[in-house]
Amino acid sequence: MDRRHFLGSLGAAAGASLLPACTPTDRLPTPPGRLLGSSSEIGHRLRTGNIPTPNETRRVPVLIVGGGIGGLSAGWKLNKAGFRDFLIAELEPETGGNSRGLQTPAGPCPIGAHYLPLPGTQAVAVRELLAELGVLQGDPRALRPHYDERYLCATPQERMYRNGLWQEGLWPQIGVSEDDRRQYARFQQLMATYRQRQAFAVPMVLSRRTPDLLALDRLSMRDWLLAQQLDSPALHWYVDYACRDDYGTAIGDVSAWAGIHYFACRSGEASNAEGDTVLTAPDGNAWLARGLAAGIGDRVMSGALAYRVVDAGRHMTVDLWLPAERRSLRIEAAHLIWAAPLFLVPRVFVGHEKLKLAARKFSHAPWLVANLTVSALPAAGAGAAMAWDNVLYDSPGLGYVVSTHQQMRLHQGAAVLTYYRALSGQAPAAAREVLLQRSREEWAEEVLADLAKAHADIRAVTLQVDIALLGHAMSRPVTGFVWGGAREPFAVDSPRLRFAHADVSGLSIFEEAQYRGVLAAERTLRRLGVRFTSSLV
Repeated sequence: MDRRHFLGSLGAAAGASLLPACTPTDRLPTPPGRLLGSSSEIGHRLRTGNIPTPNETRRVPVLIVGGGIGGLSAGWKLNKAGFRDFLIAELEPETGGNSRGLQTPAGPCPIGAHYLPLPGTQAVAVRELLAELGVLQGDPRALRPHYDERYLCATPQERMYRNGLWQEGLWPQIGVSEDDRRQYARFQQLMATYRQRQAFAVPMVLSRRTPDLLALDRLSMRDWLLAQQLDSPALHWYVDYACRDDYGTAIGDVSAWAGIHYFACRSGEASNAEGDTVLTAPDGNAWLARGLAAGIGDRVMSGALAYRVVDAGRHMTVDLWLPAERRSLRIEAAHLIWAAPLFLVPRVFVGHEKLKLAARKFSHAPWLVANLTVSALPAAGAGAAMAWDNVLYDSPGLGYVVSTHQQMRLHQGAAVLTYYRALSGQAPAAAREVLLQRSREEWAEEVLADLAKAHADIRAVTLQVDIALLGHAMSRPVTGFVWGGAREPFAVDSPRLRFAHADVSGLSIFEEAQYRGVLAAERTLRRLGVRFTSSLV
């Protein structure tokens, strides 16, 4: 089915200029689509200060600013403890943060995080949530629990394109030397040694802090590899890919502690899956965000920009701009849980100079996510069959996932390919400028050109390209950052203020965001004198 007929059958805009499938692909127009992302226009108000003064004041015991995974987790825990007198203020129209999903003509897909590794026994809150959602079945504290098959990533899980061929897995196998393979084995042996020591953990606060381990933070991952006499280009590509994929940061910049943490922190097992299996769904991690939000209900105020925070002594004063109502609202909260990204602290907080100084030491990686609605999957190509995760060697992107992969059917109809790219090749500020300056059409063309290296027919089958621009997608665990002191002020339990964002861990993964949210909620409950059962031990 060609692009015109498919979009017509779905009721797409008739005004789109579409050509029949027989048209040469190099003359096909850029597919239509949407430009998505965080509310940059609203955020611009923070920089200009052009915001009206509040015309109403409300009082609440607990205000949570930010409805990403950290904020939702805080609300989830407060609600589970029977404490319901709280409000979540969220800038975007919907909650979920980096775990939001998107609806396309071919079905749902992610615009951010798209999987969750099997949680180990230390990730107590994650397992509690999964059990609550019915995905982890049986005892959530079991070493190898049973998981709902519908959420276990279907096989094949990964493949990689290099030298004109697709291979299974992401370790380069085509065109590598015996020395490359020896270095693979050496690297894997080193990671196994760290795992045996239980040196690295999720949540990261449970990691061991011996001097030799903390010293890793002062090296880049590249320098650490070279210090181990590991200089294989293929190995360096693989490790660099992993660091860009999880941290949005290249191995020359990422801390060796963070790089090794990626490979050595996982201990999750399942009775019905291999340990490297991941949990996923068509819309990525949006199902987890919905699960956290399920009991919160109308306690979310969306489209609310927190633009001024003041510690008033007996309470925290937070001014919110409500653009849909063209007015501002003042909240006086006995307790404030800040679950928004920490780069906002210097722009929003009045006073708190120590926090502002620490926040300026953070840097955030910009990302682009493109969702391609296709009339059919592109030709599989020579070698390994189409997988859930499909990676191109030496690509500026991180490949794509087939967001419809979990639907247990032959891939003969429409599908969604979710393409990821971390703009890690230049300084974050410069990369953000590039990200925001280019049009949706320019980014769509760049994505199509990248995928055309492996799929000559990608333009012919692509019906729609939705582009999401994430200017501050995640904090970057650069050399010297994780244990350099910048995070510590945000981990403190102060009388009226707690922080509940993955930034506090320095690692932007679901488990860390949830941990920080639950921890902030439990600290708040203690100060309120509310009894509860901890979700962290």
